[in-house]
Amino acid sequence: MAAESYRNTPNRNITVGEVRFAYRDLGPRTGTPVVLLNHLGATLDNFDPRVVDGLASKHRVVAVDNRGVGGSSGATPRDIAAMAHDAVAFIRAMGFEQVDLLGFSMGGFVAQQIALSEPALVRRLILTGTGPAGGAGMDKVTGVTVRAMIKGAMTFKDPKLYLFFTKTANGRRAGHEFLARLKERTADRDKPITSAAFGRQLTAIRRWAGQAPQDLSVITQPTLVANGDDDRMVPTENSRDLARRIAGAELVIYQDAGHGGIFQYHRPFVLAALEFLR
Repeated sequence: MAAESYRNTPNRNITVGEVRFAYRDLGPRTGTPVVLLNHLGATLDNFDPRVVDGLASKHRVVAVDNRGVGGSSGATPRDIAAMAHDAVAFIRAMGFEQVDLLGFSMGGFVAQQIALSEPALVRRLILTGTGPAGGAGMDKVTGVTVRAMIKGAMTFKDPKLYLFFTKTANGRRAGHEFLARLKERTADRDKPITSAAFGRQLTAIRRWAGQAPQDLSVITQPTLVANGDDDRMVPTENSRDLARRIAGAELVIYQDAGHGGIFQYHRPFVLAALEFLR
């Protein structure tokens, strides 16, 4: 029986070739599964439990660690295409003929690549806090991230507070609430990402930022694009660009919100996502 909430969903593993993928799986076993693809440096413990639980109230939801990250074995790929290949291998090993994808930040890069390379596998696409290959300002991700990590170390605060949220009172409050939610799970937590895996992910992001633009007009799946209006990691104009280039895409921009807009506005985001997936 599926667990009632993400905070107590057991860790599971599935082996694909030589790679053991760690994942969590909850929600009803009917309809199209929603596969969650996460951000730079993220493990299973970095998926917002309010977003996961909200989606799992109506859908089967599967969160997975990238290869070499958290509980997953192997060496983390240095490019997005290889990450997409891994995700496809995982999805097929789970026995899913078709899935809905929710990609946040780097996970959104991976989701786009899957939709382009394996279109029959994807029913619907949710792209959040993300942008296209070669997108505006995305070559600055490494610098922005490193500066936030240094600031976090100097202030004894999680760098996500600076990376994902605005500097306003609303943004800071939402950031602290989000970080508290990530600590709700106290048992059977995932392993933290290693510095080597983190470095490989940064390389993959730099390569994605330097790629030639892809033809996103060939993505025909219904697509929902969401972000905050002040994303400093993947500038918000990239979300607008995605919505322009993917035919019929819906665009939601949250006010006074940053990269983590879907976490700050988790209630309206979940409602919008559920309506979109329905």
